[in-house]
Amino acid sequence: MPKEITPYKDSSLTKKEQVAKMFDTISGNYDNLNRVISFGIDVKWRKKVLKLVADTNPEKILDIATGTGDLAILMAQTQAKKIIGLDISAGMLEIGVKKIEEKKLSQTIEMVLGDSENMPFEDHFFDAITVAFGVRNFEHLEKGLTEILRVLKPGGVFVILETSVPEKTPYKQGYSFYTKNILPLIGKLFSKDDVAYGYLSESAASFPYGEALNNILRKTGFINVKAMPQTFGVATIYSASKK
Repeated sequence: MPKEITPYKDSSLTKKEQVAKMFDTISGNYDNLNRVISFGIDVKWRKKVLKLVADTNPEKILDIATGTGDLAILMAQTQAKKIIGLDISAGMLEIGVKKIEEKKLSQTIEMVLGDSENMPFEDHFFDAITVAFGVRNFEHLEKGLTEILRVLKPGGVFVILETSVPEKTPYKQGYSFYTKNILPLIGKLFSKDDVAYGYLSESAASFPYGEALNNILRKTGFINVKAMPQTFGVATIYSASKK
């Protein structure tokens, strides 16, 4: 199991509560800061996730750790009848709802405040489930994945987009320097929460990726598990299915 990394080292709150507090605090700057930190490449990665999901012609999609709804909004291009964005941060969802209203997608996309490890949905409910940069924030990774498996329909697709660590020189060294030194500095300049982007970089560095995460997905019960590294390995897209 991955080592537990939490945003606030001296807090009595659980990881889940700390993550909700952190994202509530940084929600106002989150979208713009994400574009700066990733140099805008995350948009390209999300479009690849969209294609993987769209190819399955889903009617009902769940986007977990939806944040301000970027991926949920993108999923509207699949022509799915219902898209639900789930997150534990009310602050992030509030911004997401405004974005959805501006794009006139309120009839299709619903934002739900909830816990990925205890979701208010029926078994075998969704044709497709996505998580972009969210699984490393789960308090109990395998419990969250088991819950995702529960609400996914048999034959449905589960797609994760998550940070990973490049393994080849010089990308490995460059990534390490950027995440340890530059990313937290940018976060402090733009964010009210000066620990948030230190946490995000630390959690990214310690989270299992590639075959390690593939094995956790298989252990949880997923099948057809595949990892697809992106941009020299700084992120990875994972796809999996359910028997």
